[in-house]
Amino acid sequence: MPTPDFILDLRRKIGTDMLWLPGVTAVVRRDDEILLVQRSDNRMWTPITGIVDPGEQPATAAAREAKEETGVDISVDRLASVGATTPMAYPNGDQAVYMDHTFSCTWVSGEAYVADDESMDVGWFRVEDLPEMHHELRARIDAALSGEIAARFTAP
Repeated sequence: MPTPDFILDLRRKIGTDMLWLPGVTAVVRRDDEILLVQRSDNRMWTPITGIVDPGEQPATAAAREAKEETGVDISVDRLASVGATTPMAYPNGDQAVYMDHTFSCTWVSGEAYVADDESMDVGWFRVEDLPEMHHELRARIDAALSGEIAARFTAP
């Protein structure tokens, strides 16, 4: 899914200045595998991520992003962690920081495929064979797989 219209509207007003946005990460499990997407912008493998639309519940956004990016239906089982991301700058100069809500999720149905232009590949990976990824993303996966009942809160 391309950049949401509400973000484009904000960017017309503030340019590339820093935006503080709500985000979600869906760590989708199927038995002992995790569903990952390979981003088309930087070719890195990541769990499913996205922006929460205005008025949308974060758990609903996680399920929506999974469907939009990979074509699979999931159950959102629990909130695994909450924390601000490292500030980032995109190739076009846009800057953002996300308040990420990571959810531990379970695959329900559907064959995973590249369902939008944000990804170039999707795949199921055994937990012990995950590809290299940014440490913040790996920490989100670890929180989702921890089995902990309470959510983790990222410390400063």
